[in-house]
Amino acid sequence: MSYKVKLEIFEGPLDLLLHLIKQNEVDIYDIPISVITEQYLEYVEMMKTLNLEMAGEFLLMAATLIHIKSKMLLPFSEEAGEEEDEGGDPRQELVRRLLEYQKYKEVSAQLEQMMILGRDTFTKGQMPTEGLEQGGLVNLSLFDLLEALKHVLANVPKTIGFDVSLEHITIADRINFIMELLGKEKGITFFSMFPSDSGRAMIVTTFLAMLELVKLKMIRIYQSEQEGVIRLYLPEGSSELGIQSSEIVSQE
Repeated sequence: MSYKVKLEIFEGPLDLLLHLIKQNEVDIYDIPISVITEQYLEYVEMMKTLNLEMAGEFLLMAATLIHIKSKMLLPFSEEAGEEEDEGGDPRQELVRRLLEYQKYKEVSAQLEQMMILGRDTFTKGQMPTEGLEQGGLVNLSLFDLLEALKHVLANVPKTIGFDVSLEHITIADRINFIMELLGKEKGITFFSMFPSDSGRAMIVTTFLAMLELVKLKMIRIYQSEQEGVIRLYLPEGSSELGIQSSEIVSQE
């Protein structure tokens, strides 16, 4: 697949690490580096498989994690112990960076809450409130979406055989499909976009179409805090932009 989705608006490697720490419910001061490194590399590999353009920082962080892991796997000796005491825990610098980055993210979120009125109050035409009274909505990161995609791909049947004909699936087609659905439904669940009979190519193409629409700010993806259901919504004015954006994608 030659189509690429750039990730400038999405998160970086530190966000992925914080996501994994939260997902594994581990202490940020005592990161199980082996487990986190393995899962981090899985995400990076998935991003490569999806043909997502990654910043070099992702690969640099992967190398950093592997280096820390290798240092922690070395057998302990008294001489090495003395050297380690001088330099500290090999995870120490990473923890410091994560805590500092987390602090800036929290401050940024607080400033955003102060600047944007109506975050939890929706005016007519923006976002349907039906079915959402039971809990608040949470913005999802790219890595939350990748985690959901992993569950979808895990359910794809692994059959042995040959396809007689190949269906040509494009990002533009899936963008139009998603926009048409949202124009009718106003809000659809993430997993409903991937029927049980969907092939891997259809799943990946649909997911890339979602990322492209998010990047263009033509859809919003939220998760219910209480139900945990991921839903796609059509912001006000997106229906008119949908045709224009899909035409642009078709020309690429």
